[in-house]
Amino acid sequence: MVTSHHEAAHRIFQDRPELLDPVFRILGVPLPEKAAVEVLTADVTEIRPLERRVDSVLRIGPPDGSEGFILAIEAQGRRDPDKAISWAYYLSYLKSKYGCPALLLVVCQDKATANWAAGPFRLGPEGWTALSLHPLVLGPVNVPVITDPDRAARNLALATFSAITHGSDQEAPAILETLARALNTADPESIAYYSELLEIGLGNTPARDIWRNLMPRTYFPGRGTLIEQTWQEGEAQGRLQERAESVLRVLEQRKIPVSPEIRERVLTCTYLDTLGQWLDRAVTVSTAEEIFTNGY
Repeated sequence: MVTSHHEAAHRIFQDRPELLDPVFRILGVPLPEKAAVEVLTADVTEIRPLERRVDSVLRIGPPDGSEGFILAIEAQGRRDPDKAISWAYYLSYLKSKYGCPALLLVVCQDKATANWAAGPFRLGPEGWTALSLHPLVLGPVNVPVITDPDRAARNLALATFSAITHGSDQEAPAILETLARALNTADPESIAYYSELLEIGLGNTPARDIWRNLMPRTYFPGRGTLIEQTWQEGEAQGRLQERAESVLRVLEQRKIPVSPEIRERVLTCTYLDTLGQWLDRAVTVSTAEEIFTNGY
């Protein structure tokens, strides 16, 4: 399974397609005005001889439904000599499947990988180029550093993508502080989405710790982020309280007197298994004190 920060680097294009407009201006590639964006399956396997999967695949075209193009997006964390062959296959397959031109966009978070990913990659025997591959590349060199809160607020998607891309740069703290200020005026859904997407996208970096201190929110489940950890702790506390109240309710329904001291001990217990034992005993004991003994 790919890492979470790898997923965030391309997932943002699926979730926030408005990011494509400024990105394509950065790349110098024309984009249809008011382009319609459709998320397509990332599976490019034929008859399953070998599973092949692009990170993200989008169909982009004019709003009138006329032919546009396919955009394959790959998040790349390091040089990989086998990638050129895979990328060439993706583009050929997507062109054949959807019948329209295909472009490859490679998203990188370090300059060395971005320089390599730009190619061109020439495939063929020595001395002859049978196929030349020219990916579009986004990386620290061409993704803008956004430290103006007003600019960040106008395009939260680009500001977040900038923060992910420059997460290891010396400008990272300033970018993160800017984005935090911009999110203070955003709607709750945007705050939740962008704050946790960024925490995921920063991976295990010092910038992630900075962001955790700036923006405690939650959106993605199962990612181990700070707010999810806080939520899980709260849910665990809720289970403890629910079980403790069940112990007391059983005793009360059985008309067994419960002293303030016993009530306090039950309600402050922090062990779910212990509360479970007390709950089992509460069904059969004659006095409330007996739930704490081993005789039942």
